[in-house]
Amino acid sequence: MDEKVTTVDGADGESRIVRLTIPAKPEYVSISRLALTGLSRVRPLADDTLADLKLALTEATSNSVRHAYANGEGRVQISFELCEDRLIVEVSDDGPGFGSQSFENRPLESQEGGGNGFGEDELSEGGLGIAIIRSIADELELSTGPQGGSRLRFTKLL
Repeated sequence: MDEKVTTVDGADGESRIVRLTIPAKPEYVSISRLALTGLSRVRPLADDTLADLKLALTEATSNSVRHAYANGEGRVQISFELCEDRLIVEVSDDGPGFGSQSFENRPLESQEGGGNGFGEDELSEGGLGIAIIRSIADELELSTGPQGGSRLRFTKLL
């Protein structure tokens, strides 16, 4: 398990980035939740917001643990970017990706409602995890890398 903390000055102010790599095993999912709880000490969050974020993180991380590696051997990378007005969480792995589903670097829903995001039918096979994350997050992106692997990134406005 690896962890790295970085502070970045950007156009929108300072942000803190925490990167965590865990083995793709169910017993390590709780460590990602603990890291999120630790971040809530840097930027206090309402109890219900923290609970919602923990649920979304658990769903995203559990998805990688369950589906990325057939034999359970592999790693899941998690990053938290804490900005003044938002938290960006990214969960990625080196598994087979989202397969034939056409998630390639598209937002789940168009923020303008233009319909270039995902429809309900495209996500029905994935179970409730994506729907739960979607209901909690203000933005959600799913993608598959050129060599495979999945990337789920969600943003919560604070």
